[in-house]
Amino acid sequence: MILKSADEIVTLAQKSAISLVRFLFCDTTSVIRGKCTRTDKLKERIESGIGLVKGTMALNILDHLQVDTGLGAVGEVRLIPDLETWAVLPYSERSAALICDLQELDHRPWDHCPRSLLKRVVEEAKAAGYSFQIAFEPEFILGSFENGEYKPIDRSMCFSTDGMNRASKFINRFVDSLERQGIEVEQYYPEQGPGQHELSIRHTSPLKACDRQIYYRETLRGVALEQNLEAMIGPKPFEDQPGNGCHLHLSAWDIYQERNLFWAENGLSDFGRFFVAGILQHLPALVALTCPSVNSYRRLRPRAWSSAYTCWGFDNREAAVRVPSVYWGQEMATSNIELKCVDSSCNPYVALAAVIACGLDGVKRQLTLPPPVDVDPSTFSADEMIERKIERLPATLQEALIELEEDEMLMNVLGNFGKTFIAVKTSECGAFAGANTDFELSQHRTRF
Repeated sequence: MILKSADEIVTLAQKSAISLVRFLFCDTTSVIRGKCTRTDKLKERIESGIGLVKGTMALNILDHLQVDTGLGAVGEVRLIPDLETWAVLPYSERSAALICDLQELDHRPWDHCPRSLLKRVVEEAKAAGYSFQIAFEPEFILGSFENGEYKPIDRSMCFSTDGMNRASKFINRFVDSLERQGIEVEQYYPEQGPGQHELSIRHTSPLKACDRQIYYRETLRGVALEQNLEAMIGPKPFEDQPGNGCHLHLSAWDIYQERNLFWAENGLSDFGRFFVAGILQHLPALVALTCPSVNSYRRLRPRAWSSAYTCWGFDNREAAVRVPSVYWGQEMATSNIELKCVDSSCNPYVALAAVIACGLDGVKRQLTLPPPVDVDPSTFSADEMIERKIERLPATLQEALIELEEDEMLMNVLGNFGKTFIAVKTSECGAFAGANTDFELSQHRTRF
């Protein structure tokens, strides 16, 4: 259903007996925030927006304002909802939501609006003749805390039907809730860790994919609360257990969505090779945006199937960029790349905008792609790494932020938001540097 007007939205809200409508946005640290309006004020709020202090985008993950960003108590923007994102929330009684852009008082997009950043990058790509299909693949951990001790919903093996059975009540409700919001589920299976599961949703256009990632996270937590569970989607909730990735699948097409620009008989077209080369060249800086929490770097380690090196390969799950096997009879349609060094602590709009920009930089400059890697890159000697032009990714968020600050292309894409992002994230590095491990883990478990 395509909704065109505030009147249509109000009618739907009234028919569904909605009491409160949430105006949502994803902040600099990937925390989903928002404000609510009553249904009787909904049309007015859709047309005028809801006010938001600019300092909100300078809050770090501990909710501490970073005044060195220049954002604080002075200045306001408006939360302006995109009517196409209307959703009745199955897990919250008489509630609905809209995802918002952040606009200045003169109606211009605010330069700190993540959604507007992605829109701009997508429009620039379209002008060059390119469009994209995107899917995020989040992993999460389900369980409960009793007297401070974590109790996973299952202790099954990877892909085990025992895990499916034990989590079926939650998963069935989760799938139903997603599909009632128009989000199509692709696959589900238990993962390797205790209580760890993965449920993927169908690919779509870039903006819609990011909006769906927001609703996915909201629905995951909402359904978990219904069932007295905690859903942890952060990168590394527990030091001694596998981490949660949010792998990004991406394919590039012509603007009519008729020809997959990555497809070639040998597995990857010249366009695709340029695109992957661009990602790899910028990857040490890019991970500051795709893995932007202190906690992320507990996951990005060698031999953890999360990628720790700037390399690519065909069906190599230790490579940063994997070129998956295509499906029989759907070879052109299913040709895509998977970026593994992504997790759910990222703001999806910012992360995706940066990935597309890096890939298209490689296309513009026709960068040379090194040979594919068909082994675990951690087995290479130092000399082999140099010969193959493979680097270890940053081992900490602070290292990644330094790389980002020095990456002129990415900083130009981010504009003023980039400076705020670095200031906010640097403050998080400082906050957790002197803290014990338990404090860091606990502060990242349920933030996202």
